[in-house]
Amino acid sequence: MLAATALLAFAVSLAVARLLLTTFRNAVLDRPNARSLHEGPVPRTGGLAVLAGIGISVALGARDVWLPVAAAAVLAAVSFADDLRGLATSLRLAAHLGVAAALLWYFLAPADAMLIALLSVAVAWLTNLYNFMDGSDGLALGMSVFGFGTYSLAAWMAGDGAIATLCAATAAAAAAVLVYNFHPAKIFIGDVGSIPLGFLAGAIGVLGWRNDAWPLWFPLLVFAPFIADATVTLARRALRREAVWRAHRQHYYQRSVRMGFGHARTALGAYVLMLVCAAAALYGRGQSPAHQATALLCAMLVLGLTAVWIDMRWARHTRAEGAPT
Repeated sequence: MLAATALLAFAVSLAVARLLLTTFRNAVLDRPNARSLHEGPVPRTGGLAVLAGIGISVALGARDVWLPVAAAAVLAAVSFADDLRGLATSLRLAAHLGVAAALLWYFLAPADAMLIALLSVAVAWLTNLYNFMDGSDGLALGMSVFGFGTYSLAAWMAGDGAIATLCAATAAAAAAVLVYNFHPAKIFIGDVGSIPLGFLAGAIGVLGWRNDAWPLWFPLLVFAPFIADATVTLARRALRREAVWRAHRQHYYQRSVRMGFGHARTALGAYVLMLVCAAAALYGRGQSPAHQATALLCAMLVLGLTAVWIDMRWARHTRAEGAPT
C-alpha cells in the first residue's frame, strides 16, 4: 500500500502540475523584484499540485493521520489568499501559531502546557522558515523529498504505517513537482506549497515523537540544512538591527547563487547536505546516547564547515565586486 500510494501521489501531482502550467499558467504569477533570484514571471501555483498528491495519501492509506493534513490545508487556504491578495504579516503568523498550538494540544494533552507552547512555537518557526528557504529553483522541494522520505523510512522501521505512508506520498508529490521546479524552474510552489510543507515537517515530527517512532531531536536533524540557514541568517540580521520580517537575499543559499554557483549547483550542493543529515539522523535513531551525540556532531560539523566556506567565499566576492551584503 505504501509504494502504491506514493506512486499514485507522484502521478496525480505530476498531472496537476502539468495542468497548472498549461490551462492555468497565468492565474498567479511570481514577478521578480529587487530581492528575487529569478528574472522573469513564473507561475507560483505548484503547491496546489503537491497538496493534491498529499490528499491522495489520506484518502487511500493514511486516514489515521488526516488531522495534520487538514490543519495544513487550513494554512494552505490562508497562504493562497495571501498569494492572491496579500495578507497582513501579523494575521499570517497568528494563523500559523494558532493552528500549530491547537493541533499539538490535541496530540499531547495532558502534557505540560509549557512543553506544548514551546513545541507550537517550534512548529510555527519551521512553517515560516520553510517559506524563507523557498527562494531558489529546486531547493524547498528537494528538502521535502529528502526530509519526508527520511520520515517515511524511519516510521516504516518503527512499524508506524500511517505516518510512513503519508510521508512517502508527500515526498513523491514533491518529487513530481520538482520535475518542473528544478532549474530553470517552470513553476514555483508559492506560499500555498511552502507553508503547508513546513508545517507538516514540524507537526509530523512531533507526532512521530509522540508515537515513539523517533526521538525529539530527529526532525531537527532531518531538516537541519533549512533550520540552520534560516536561524543563523535571522540571528545575524537581528544583531545588525535589521527588519527581520522584510525580504532579503542574505541566506546562505542566496549567497551561493549570487556568487555564481547558480540555481542548479546550489540545489545539488544542498542535496548533499540533506543526504548527510538524513543519514546521520537514521544512524542515530534508536542508538545509545553516545551514538546519537556522534551523529548530531558529525552533521553539525559538516553544516558548520559549509557555512564557514560560504562566508569566506562571500567575503572575497563582496570585496572583489563591491556587491551589497
